[in-house]
Amino acid sequence: MTQLLQISDLSIRFDQGPVAVDSLSMAVREGETLALVGESGSGKSISALSILRLLDKRHVSYPEGQILYRGENLLTASEKRIRQIRGREIGMIFQEPMTSLNPLHKVEKQIGETLELHKGMRGPQARARSLELLELVGIQNPESKLGAYPHQLSGGQKQRVMIAMALANEPDLLIADEPTTALDVTVQQQVLELLRDLQKKLGMAVLLITHDLTIVRRYADRVVVMEHGKLVEEADTSTLFSEPRHPYTKKLLDAEPPEAPLALGHNAEVLLTVDQLDVRFPIRRNLFGKVKESFHAVQNAGFELNRGETLGIVGESGSGKTTIGHALLKLTASTGSIRLAGEELAFLDQKAFRPWRRRVQIVFQDPFGSLSPRMSVAEIVREGLEIHDRENASEHDQKVIRALTDVGLDPEARHRYPHEFSGGQRQRIAIARALVLQPDLIILDEPTSALDRTVQKQVIELLRDIQARYGLSYIFISHDLAVVRALSHKLLVLQHGRIVEYGNAADIFRSPGADYTRQLLDAAFFYQKTTTTI
Repeated sequence: MTQLLQISDLSIRFDQGPVAVDSLSMAVREGETLALVGESGSGKSISALSILRLLDKRHVSYPEGQILYRGENLLTASEKRIRQIRGREIGMIFQEPMTSLNPLHKVEKQIGETLELHKGMRGPQARARSLELLELVGIQNPESKLGAYPHQLSGGQKQRVMIAMALANEPDLLIADEPTTALDVTVQQQVLELLRDLQKKLGMAVLLITHDLTIVRRYADRVVVMEHGKLVEEADTSTLFSEPRHPYTKKLLDAEPPEAPLALGHNAEVLLTVDQLDVRFPIRRNLFGKVKESFHAVQNAGFELNRGETLGIVGESGSGKTTIGHALLKLTASTGSIRLAGEELAFLDQKAFRPWRRRVQIVFQDPFGSLSPRMSVAEIVREGLEIHDRENASEHDQKVIRALTDVGLDPEARHRYPHEFSGGQRQRIAIARALVLQPDLIILDEPTSALDRTVQKQVIELLRDIQARYGLSYIFISHDLAVVRALSHKLLVLQHGRIVEYGNAADIFRSPGADYTRQLLDAAFFYQKTTTTI
């Protein structure tokens, strides 16, 4: 198989700092899928961005090495030549479509821009080709989507538009940088199957950058593993998964979450009972403010949670998972019954509910966005105590120290700020903030979705340890079914705001009763049906 792209002894340095990528050598062959894997900070994305010289040239330098595309060194090519190659011969799908798509331009203009730049297409010709591309990537009703802005599309649709833009000129090489990071498992499967089909149809090579080894096992022909800017192992996919050689590769492969939660104690009392929970969001009001039309986000939901138990809530984006969590915290208006420790909370106003907030805490999806950058770790963790535990102010510092110790952080770090920590450490800070109030229930809203697998495993082990130590109950909201399986004793499956399945998690994972549940599990655990190696 002919080499399409050859990277030889490449080193990358930012400003005058140490090298971020050190002597990287690898090749992408025509028609193959090469996976570039490693944890955050390993150098995957900056290596890929360097292929198209997309890093800021004021701050980046290449002390040594070359990037050869069909024998031409892209590092020494003129700016005019690089612009010809970008999008026409080498396409790229960026990690976050919402920030990569222009929020001020409609889909038609964004796809048409690359067609005009590289093929001179305008007007009806560009529109016809844009429609063809949207159909190619599986967008339903493409005519209507041409006139849509990015914020009017779902996550899967935005990613498909990004793919359409990248494929507009039928490139020979497609660089896909974490193309499915924040997508539901079913949408993730659709996007990756789409890429594989288009690859066969167009005969292109794919450089797939990801930290998700499940995707690698299913879709890649060969794998390159990077750690701290260096290539540590390269092999075909089946060999790497069955016979990993480097300790770092073994560490990545061993980071799969456990397949079952901790065993429950006997005769646990019921902590939370939810019955006939409904949530509606107004869509249209009349001149007097009366709701004329509403969206039924959660319909007649009901479940129970015991002390020390975890309820996993799963479903695709828009299914109502997070809405249920917000309704329990009265962050969203709802109807129905919510009983905590035998007390009815549904009819309490915000003032009456305030004391109960100490007993029900939440950990949000994005730890960086949910932590104030202007507050130190001590101030962040102490904030809840200052609201709910004013009479014991003299004990606050000790409680903060204890909470940080419980989540595995050095108490001396409490004087630092969120930006000084890694993603996994920031999530530990968010958990400490919830834990410091010694709640009965913690709602965990996608707390591991943006973390590397190794960090995910650390957070899972932390949550299991804290639960066993303090008898906490969790509501764990996620689209990552492997993580849900590792923590959940009960499972609730949502689709379009309705519960399609609810019961013992182990039973549902083993033998799902609903077609929708089976579809989710098939998308999440496909690899287990095709291989028994890890």
